[in-house]
Amino acid sequence: MRGICLATAVLCGFFAAGSESPDDAKLAEMRSAANKSYNDVVKPFFTKYCMNCHSEEKKKTKGGVTFLYASKAPANPGFRRLWARASAQIHSHDMPPEEEKAQPTAEERKAVLDWVAGLKYMSPKDPGQYVIRRLSKAEYANTLHDLFGVERDVANELPEEVFGAGYANSISSLLMEQYLSIANDVLKKSLGPVTAPPNALEMQLFGSDEHIATREVARALARKMFRRPPSENEIDVLMKVYALATSNGKTHREALRQILKATLVSPQFLFLTPDAGRTPSPEKQEIVALDDYQLASRLSYFLWATMPDAELSALADAGKLRDPKVLAAQARRLLKDPRSRALFDGFGAQWLGLDKLAGKTFDAEKFPQMTPALRAAMYDEARLLFESIVREDRSVASFIDCDYSYLNDTLATTIYGMKVNGAEPRKVSLNNPNRGGILTLPGVLAVNAFPNRTAPVNRGVWVLEQVLGEDVPPPPANVPPLDKQDKEKIAGMTLRQRTELHRSNPTCASCHKILDPIGFGLENFDAIGRWRDKDDSGLPIDATGELPGEKRFKTPRELKQILSARTGDLSHNLTARMLAYALCRQLDGYDEIVVDRLSEKIAKDGYRMQTLITSIVTSYPFMNRRVEQPAPPPPPPKKAEEPAKKSDNPAKKDAAEKKKDAGEKKKEK
Repeated sequence: MRGICLATAVLCGFFAAGSESPDDAKLAEMRSAANKSYNDVVKPFFTKYCMNCHSEEKKKTKGGVTFLYASKAPANPGFRRLWARASAQIHSHDMPPEEEKAQPTAEERKAVLDWVAGLKYMSPKDPGQYVIRRLSKAEYANTLHDLFGVERDVANELPEEVFGAGYANSISSLLMEQYLSIANDVLKKSLGPVTAPPNALEMQLFGSDEHIATREVARALARKMFRRPPSENEIDVLMKVYALATSNGKTHREALRQILKATLVSPQFLFLTPDAGRTPSPEKQEIVALDDYQLASRLSYFLWATMPDAELSALADAGKLRDPKVLAAQARRLLKDPRSRALFDGFGAQWLGLDKLAGKTFDAEKFPQMTPALRAAMYDEARLLFESIVREDRSVASFIDCDYSYLNDTLATTIYGMKVNGAEPRKVSLNNPNRGGILTLPGVLAVNAFPNRTAPVNRGVWVLEQVLGEDVPPPPANVPPLDKQDKEKIAGMTLRQRTELHRSNPTCASCHKILDPIGFGLENFDAIGRWRDKDDSGLPIDATGELPGEKRFKTPRELKQILSARTGDLSHNLTARMLAYALCRQLDGYDEIVVDRLSEKIAKDGYRMQTLITSIVTSYPFMNRRVEQPAPPPPPPKKAEEPAKKSDNPAKKDAAEKKKDAGEKKKEK
């Protein structure tokens, strides 16, 4: 569980304040200390208190959890999530269960928690591999818009991305046909017919003087489209395109358009890749710095979801972007630009779950208000709130509790019961202290509801996972949902009472005693975010609750105040999620050390949002990458040599050799 410090002196003494990582020697000491702690304390703990119920050796795997394999390879990254869940339940005293006679002491629990928290320090210093990926649909459309001024809907025919652990790094023949079709459409719309005089954009791309060497025109086009200087081999390929076009009767101007189209369907344009042309070192693995052009692209696609602009490109040409101060200043500049909306559309909407709002199903009879217009207003409210916290450099605590929002007339009237003029959203002060912040956003409340009613458990899980970064295990497979409860037994019960009956199952109680208070603390908001004092059955809402540490609340406002005290957890969670988004990969091992160090830095500056973002873009994994060398091909198998036939007759040997030579000459003819 996050927030538990390493208590043993051997762990705490290795890190200087503000440093991102220990050196290799200290990591080796840490690894040795963690191994010793596991063998001396942790393994005996799990053997005594856990393995009786969670070991396949005795055919006992309660809750589907076994420590049999993790106990044999505790440092394996594949078991990190299992150890984290175990740590959370040991910390909350949910495990071992209360009915077990053997209970660990506070010191034993703490030793296990310290060891689990220190697992990340067993990882070597590693920025991770650079994820080679294709431009997303939004990135591709934005890039074409910035290059040619075409509308972003030019890419509408492309399929939507499928999100998951992997990233698209290949192109099918059907997709290539679509890219070719879009390229033709873009050139037609932006450059006009080839029979007309060249327009301003065409003159800017190809030059106004037809006597300029074609190779130099190709070089300039490739620099712009590839987002870096091209190699001579890449220019040679483009010159072959030009030669093929002219040999088929195309004019000089038409052939230049063919070069431009070739760049638009090239891997160098469609993919984000590490710096090209690097010669790998003879070592098996190497850590290298990203070059200035890669940093420019990584930064611009992170914050803008489009190509670097002229200022970023000029700094890359001058070799200045590897200076952390310059890179941080550029990040702040990009955040002031309207194109930084892409940070919410790409990251913020997924973080809050609002990317699912437009397609979510609601009971049309019960909630006819959930029209496309209202959903769009909910999305814009969250987007503008996110942008205001970022651009005004507010503390991340503003995400949990703030006294303003962004409403248009539809959202204000339908959900907030307020009067706002106009269809455009505007900043509005909130007069209800129970509202404000992402926990009470109507869009967030709606995506975590069922089609016909609220879902307190879903809301509780969302707060713990998305806001505080807690690890919530999935529900047991054999526990029936609320809708399957005995109708007679639950007659006259509120949703809260039914849920409390549901969690009387010991298997469910351990998680629900934290989830439910948070979820029911927001029960005054119905499934689409409207305030109410009674539930669907007409009974009064009970929003009281208590969180670990005797932290009691009676209203959503008091719940938000309690959660606001955990700004450090919110900041740590937001940093980890945004770093993963910036790197386009899941975090693991050494990344966790980086997030800890960044969180310390961000906390010292009051948890300001721009400090969080600039810390990410100047971090070790953002500015560096690991190069994996391909394994050398295996040596060819040796052919079995036939034993030479002995011949004591030199005449026969000479005749055989002459016959062989004659046969080989015949084959050559």
